[in-house]
Amino acid sequence: MKTKHLPGLPLALISLTAAILAGCTTPTPATKSVLTNTATNCPATNATAAVATPAPATDQAHRTIEEFRQAKYPVDGRNFTPVDKNIAKLGVVKDADDGSLNPYVLAIAGCYPTDGSYPYRCKPLEYDLYNGVTQDLWYKGRVVAKGHPNWTRCSYCCGLTFEVFCRAMQYRNIQKGMDPDDYNGMSFSDLFNLLQFWYIEGAGDSPQFGITSYGLGKKIENLEDARPGDFLDFSRNNKSGHSVIFVEWTRDAAGKITGFKYFSSNSAGIGYGTEHFEDCGGKVLHKYFRLARVGSIDGYQRFDRTKIPFRRAYAP
Repeated sequence: MKTKHLPGLPLALISLTAAILAGCTTPTPATKSVLTNTATNCPATNATAAVATPAPATDQAHRTIEEFRQAKYPVDGRNFTPVDKNIAKLGVVKDADDGSLNPYVLAIAGCYPTDGSYPYRCKPLEYDLYNGVTQDLWYKGRVVAKGHPNWTRCSYCCGLTFEVFCRAMQYRNIQKGMDPDDYNGMSFSDLFNLLQFWYIEGAGDSPQFGITSYGLGKKIENLEDARPGDFLDFSRNNKSGHSVIFVEWTRDAAGKITGFKYFSSNSAGIGYGTEHFEDCGGKVLHKYFRLARVGSIDGYQRFDRTKIPFRRAYAP
């Protein structure tokens, strides 16, 4: 399965790396989320408003790099992206009662435009150029995942959800007065290995497997225990799959769970979507539906590198 930075602050560009999972197909998402994100005051839509207007260039071939970049996507004079600027305006995120990362995940996710300006791109033979993230992600002074060099802020599903995970982790650390690049003592190599679990590069891999392997959180096995901001990956009965951030359940008149709403990088770009389980008229397989939650900092568990599979699918 596969389709499956804080600008200014110490959270400059968050890191990532990895590649695409084959068969990345998703339905066209809903245009708006039904979830009201009370954790953040930054709008989830129209995020490109009030940005610098680039001066008209003489012609495409003779534009400077800066003129080209500004023509390709809206940035301010320091080249902060719309997402960067929205994250900088977040302020203090209210913690969940259990200290989980979920409010930070929702706050960061709410800073992405959902108007199609952050497009979807999932193509083979681009591993050396692009790892499914909207911009380069950094961890401990190194790029762990690369944004596409075409400057369109494109992404694919597992790249975007990993990007939101990293930005949420760093934002929480900054708010707590911690080193932004300290994820439970993980080294760069650890995070890169986690990325490969996230992108499902080996048997049994998933975001859930990565989160639990590195002591960051837990599996959610009872569907009724799921909460907005949990990480989820699933497979469909047409041999495709998706990596998403869980938003809420859909239910029938009797209250039975029939499907779910989510946030991810979808075929129409970053935004929200809804899918249903195969026994409720949809394609999602119960057997390959994996939820996980990143817990509180105090709840991190020690991990043993010698017992964690070491993936070498790509070079960082």
